[in-house]
Amino acid sequence: MSVAAESVPAPRRRSSVWAFVREQALTAYAILAFIYLLAPIAVVILFSFNDPKGRFNYVWQGFTLDNWRNWDAVPGLRDALVLSLEIAALSSLIATALGTMIALALVRYGFRGRGPTNFLIFLPMSTPEIVLGASLLVLFLNMHLATGFKTILIAHIMFSISYVVVTVKARLVGFDRHLEEAAADLGANEWTTFRKVTLPLIAPAILAGALLAFALSVDDFVITYFNAGSEVTFPLYVWGAARVGAPPQVNVIGTAIFVLALAAMAINIIVQTRRGRQEKGAA
Repeated sequence: MSVAAESVPAPRRRSSVWAFVREQALTAYAILAFIYLLAPIAVVILFSFNDPKGRFNYVWQGFTLDNWRNWDAVPGLRDALVLSLEIAALSSLIATALGTMIALALVRYGFRGRGPTNFLIFLPMSTPEIVLGASLLVLFLNMHLATGFKTILIAHIMFSISYVVVTVKARLVGFDRHLEEAAADLGANEWTTFRKVTLPLIAPAILAGALLAFALSVDDFVITYFNAGSEVTFPLYVWGAARVGAPPQVNVIGTAIFVLALAAMAINIIVQTRRGRQEKGAA
């Protein structure tokens, strides 16, 4: 009897262990997924400090800071980076302005063709990039427009607008229109209401859309490859350099872009957190 009584708690221990495993399985999966996603970035950062003896930066051969001190020592790298940043800045600004207005029109107003417009907005997001790139190239050639800076800029604006519209629309759908009505009751006209009420409330979504458009522009390769002509952006430079041995300065630029993106996101989170605390304190 005593032996039987002592063996009773064993199934309970097994069930508790199994319950713990089930509860922590999602956490473990999330950690593994993050490691899988961040491992290539960690390799890029690590090899930005590598000191390769030849053209290929694939084997760790020693630590050095010379790659960071002389990040533009490789011919053509600075020009490619500057071109990518110029196109990204211009395309994100134009796409953000146009996308915000389109989102306001789609959410706030009913007009003929609203449904097809919503459908067309999602097409660049769902269409393969190789199809978009080839289609734009055919369009530019039929218009006798030489490929180069202008065609890259037009292409980047075209595919960035969709992401801005989707981001701003998500904010506008949950927007409380009573705030605008209250401003109108207090004597504010439409422009004043938009500038002092609507715009500050949707500003986080606009900023998020602008940052997303900027990141997509800097990162794009396929569409740019079709429409770049003789111009060389940073992704095109990396692709060309990788065929003969990418220098470690490419890793330096990639690391710098990644760090700046993290800094921008951190600043945005801090600003939004402080704003939320201030709004709670005012309430």
